[in-house]
Amino acid sequence: MAGAVKVTLVKSMIGRPEKHRKVLRGLGLTKINRTVELIDTPAVRGMINKVSHLVKAEES
Repeated sequence: MAGAVKVTLVKSMIGRPEKHRKVLRGLGLTKINRTVELIDTPAVRGMINKVSHLVKAEES
């Protein structure tokens, strides 16, 4: 998949604000160490930036 980004949840969403939890669910991340591959768009990049302290993102 060209222009994709792999996002992995590395910290728990327990105790985080509801906005952060909604962003993580929108990215498809529900459990720690789960990785999803998403199309690299400005909207996805913005979501990753909102929860950058909870996830690890890498180009694929």
